[in-house]
Amino acid sequence: MEEGAFVVEGAALVAAAHDHGWEVEALFLAAGTVPEALPLPSALTASDVSVFELGPGVMERVASTETAPAVVATVRTQTSALDSLAAATFVLVGDRINDPGNAGTMLRSAEAAGADAVVLTEGSVDVFNPKVVRASAGAVFSVPVVVGVTLDDALQALRVDGLRSFGTTSHAEHSNASAYFAADLARPCSIVVGNEAHGLPADARVDAWITIPHAGRAESLNVAMAATVIAFEVARQRGAAAGTL
Repeated sequence: MEEGAFVVEGAALVAAAHDHGWEVEALFLAAGTVPEALPLPSALTASDVSVFELGPGVMERVASTETAPAVVATVRTQTSALDSLAAATFVLVGDRINDPGNAGTMLRSAEAAGADAVVLTEGSVDVFNPKVVRASAGAVFSVPVVVGVTLDDALQALRVDGLRSFGTTSHAEHSNASAYFAADLARPCSIVVGNEAHGLPADARVDAWITIPHAGRAESLNVAMAATVIAFEVARQRGAAAGTL
């Protein structure tokens, strides 16, 4: 677990943090707002969490959104460690993901597709960046996240745990890459996507390479889009194998 706190903006995300067991340290209300008027869990507003009302115009200056929320909160940070993923069977790994919107969307897609965890390697955007939290639609509070590890360490740990790693590529040097839907993703696996500008290193120690065939002029899909497509292919194959599709 990391030490410190981060800012969560908006009642829906504050409620999500509380509902998933994260420690809400304090609430900061826009001028003239009362906690009871917000869609917050009654257990939160009735607790001993410190509540502060900001002066007129202050929320507009401190919030990162164009439309200022009625409430922001400070929440204690918490992350997972690689050794906590021993029971995982589906992990999404992002290597040096720089854009907050991409990181948040990956978290949201990972949750929706049933991933057990997300790993963001060192050099990635801060997972507690307000834009990441917002783009995740609260998934950051429900999906275990490992941060600050090297790609090699992540792949090695997941391999020891029995997960086969599939690196995503659109580059010609991986002529042996198979179409993502032709790979066996029903078994325990990790899906590994790379940096927005450079992708995964050509020598990344993944067990196999996969690609998303596509038409048109674009060299590749946006990393969050690619992660979403493949994550839901994992879910589809697992559902088919389990007879739930």
